[in-house]
Amino acid sequence: MPAIIAGAIGLFLLLLPISLQAQLVLSIIVLGLMLIFMTRPENKTLRLMTFVFAGIIALRYAFWRTTETLPDLSEPLNFIPGLILYLAEMFCLVMLAINFFIVADPVKRKPAERQAAEDLPTVDVFVPSYNETADLLAVTLAAAKSMDYPQDKLAIYLLDDGATAAKCADRDPRLAHAARRRRDELQALCRALGVHYHARRENSHAKAGNLNAGLQISHGELVVVFDADHAPVRDFLKETVGHFASDDRLFLVQTPHFFLNADPLEKNLDTFRSMPSENEMFYSVVQRGLDKWNASFFCGSAAVLRRKALEETNGFSGQSITEDCESALALHCRGWHSVYVDKPLIAGLQPETLVSFIGQRVRWAQGMLQILTLNRPFLQSGLTLAQRICYAGTNLFWLFPVTRLIFMFAPLLYIFFSLQIFEANVVEFICYSVTYLISSFAMQSYLFGHVRWPWISELYEYVQSVLLIGAIGSVIRNPRKPTFNVTAKGQTLDQSRLSPLARPYFIIFLLLAGASVYALWRYLTEPMPSELLLIVAAWNIINTGLAGAALGVVSERRERRRNQRLDVHRHALLHLDDADHAVIIKDASSGGFAIEFIDGRPVAGMTVGTTGALELRRNGRTMRANMVCRTMRQAKGDGDGEPVFGLAFLERNAETFLLIAEVMYADQSALQDRLDRRQRKQGFFRGTLRFAYWAIRETLRSFQYAFGFIRETAEVSNPDAPVALGPPVRTAPIRIEPVAQKSSTEEMACA
Repeated sequence: MPAIIAGAIGLFLLLLPISLQAQLVLSIIVLGLMLIFMTRPENKTLRLMTFVFAGIIALRYAFWRTTETLPDLSEPLNFIPGLILYLAEMFCLVMLAINFFIVADPVKRKPAERQAAEDLPTVDVFVPSYNETADLLAVTLAAAKSMDYPQDKLAIYLLDDGATAAKCADRDPRLAHAARRRRDELQALCRALGVHYHARRENSHAKAGNLNAGLQISHGELVVVFDADHAPVRDFLKETVGHFASDDRLFLVQTPHFFLNADPLEKNLDTFRSMPSENEMFYSVVQRGLDKWNASFFCGSAAVLRRKALEETNGFSGQSITEDCESALALHCRGWHSVYVDKPLIAGLQPETLVSFIGQRVRWAQGMLQILTLNRPFLQSGLTLAQRICYAGTNLFWLFPVTRLIFMFAPLLYIFFSLQIFEANVVEFICYSVTYLISSFAMQSYLFGHVRWPWISELYEYVQSVLLIGAIGSVIRNPRKPTFNVTAKGQTLDQSRLSPLARPYFIIFLLLAGASVYALWRYLTEPMPSELLLIVAAWNIINTGLAGAALGVVSERRERRRNQRLDVHRHALLHLDDADHAVIIKDASSGGFAIEFIDGRPVAGMTVGTTGALELRRNGRTMRANMVCRTMRQAKGDGDGEPVFGLAFLERNAETFLLIAEVMYADQSALQDRLDRRQRKQGFFRGTLRFAYWAIRETLRSFQYAFGFIRETAEVSNPDAPVALGPPVRTAPIRIEPVAQKSSTEEMACA
């Protein structure tokens, strides 16, 4: 009944013929009601009315835009670019409607029921790898091995595509030697950790082919996929496996991707510790919305899948380069169900440099558009109407570079060439466009405010659009052309510098800034400047600010930290000479721990270079690691100012990595706490002022980089990191003896 009433009210207001002044009054009243309703987000009726009123404003804007603002057809120089801009806006309105549909009522799943150990299904864990280093893989494998699950029902597989038989026999002796050396090192690591190693003959069909090879050598009822840099928490399987017991047609339980490091925007704008990350909007809101319609999809990692379902489609789909979404689509078409658990249960790494970030997004964009053109989800049989809408919207989203660049350059046509591609006066613009924009920003804050600050979506889209537009054109011309590229992780920068991709961003900024100056000159010098010039100039100034902030993203701050830290709070013992000391581990990484003595007093003789053994006990099990003190600093925010010591591992072996997994990933709350600290809502006006500050600050910083005025000491990306009192050291090497005997599977893989 509330939906019927809301629809009737919306239809009446939408079709009501009114004057321009009445339109302004109506828009103000509707906006006022929206803002009132937004104060009660838990009330479903008021939430529905908020969507209806936002739709009314958007559709009245669309009607006015269609009937009143298009240039005359007899003037093609105005009409053609005007029509392109209009179509871009209408596309955005369609995407807005789809977005409203998806996130109207996001699902919050209850925890899965825990099963008795004898009733639990068997589980195979796949860790696909291509060129990742042994130390990165060791942490993921150790964390997977440490998951709380009956060991006789759990098998871990490292699926190594970096040492296939073809690579081991490469015609280039250097490449062949590197592959064989990688194979020996990873085989030894797997043997020491008690996990299975497998390398296939050749890496055809990229990641999908590698996962399918894993299916052929394993037999578990459920399959878990972790990317090489995605380490799971101890309770990962407890939080996910139980869902399969309550639904025989469930094929997927997906969990969010949580990252320990900053992406290029977060690192270079220095927002990682204070601002919600880009992926949080998708994983905290959108995936929950998709879950409402049984359309949450496989995201390539941090997921559990049912083998029986995968057997129906002959494994993971590999037609596109986004095998995860394509596989989910194929199984949804066959009537299988999916579940999304909104709880961070893995910690991973994301691209640190702009080059690797854009490379990852090119693969995502091309893969999603491949699915759109080759699989055509909106026409697939077996899907519900809601699922068609969800999949089509997810794929169509990746056309955003087209619309974003149209909005970026459209004002220049009037400023430089006086092309009238948008016919409106200031009063009309305020009555329709301004109220529509206010409504859009209000809804964005209402739906995503705690996970996305104002203007951040626009900045992310613009940064990607400049370099994604060519990739989109390529996949549209030939949908089968794109190939899978592995995203580089764990990269470091020794000094601050401009990204190799920075040039087009500077060119666009200078063009937009010049257009703003020229627009001001026109307004001051023309005898009767048009009202449209004011509108277009304001639009271009906003674009210039956006481009200025983007210059900060392409001005890359140095990042020497290779091992990302996670705040923890674990008790341990530190053995120094003949004395034992109780300590608290404050934070941890795969390179070492930061500790504080419980008694609050520094230990006599504890200086940089002091060695000792750290011991951790859990459930009757003792783990030890030899460590050396490398740094010392005063604790911040603890009130007592006691020293915190940074300990590095003297060497890392299998037991060391199990200790790292125990310290970092035994408690899921460490991930949740970091997530909760960042998810703070910021109002539109405060967010706009902050963004304007970024635009000015980052523009100045980027030109300092461009002209060589780089101050290295000012560019440390983590001001809270311990200050080294001794020379910098490399991460301790992995010390595992090579395997003397090879299993039959390993022999065949490298034969």
